[in-house]
Amino acid sequence: PASVFPSQKPKSELVRTSLRLLTSSAYRLQSECRKALPAEPSPTPDIQLVTQQVIQCAYDIAKAAKQLVTITTKENNN
Repeated sequence: PASVFPSQKPKSELVRTSLRLLTSSAYRLQSECRKALPAEPSPTPDIQLVTQQVIQCAYDIAKAAKQLVTITTKENNN
């Protein structure tokens, strides 16, 4: 997300909110995926729970991306 808006802070609060959601969801997704492949001798993860969390993260990423596309499309058409 930072590379889309290099060295500038987006003026729109909606853009900043969407970027925060996108970034935090991407970090959460990375963390959840790491849980799926634990290092030994960690206990075996609850794969169903990890899967649900990964799905939620992916949904949040898609939602944030859609918000950004919608916002930037409207701004570019004005």
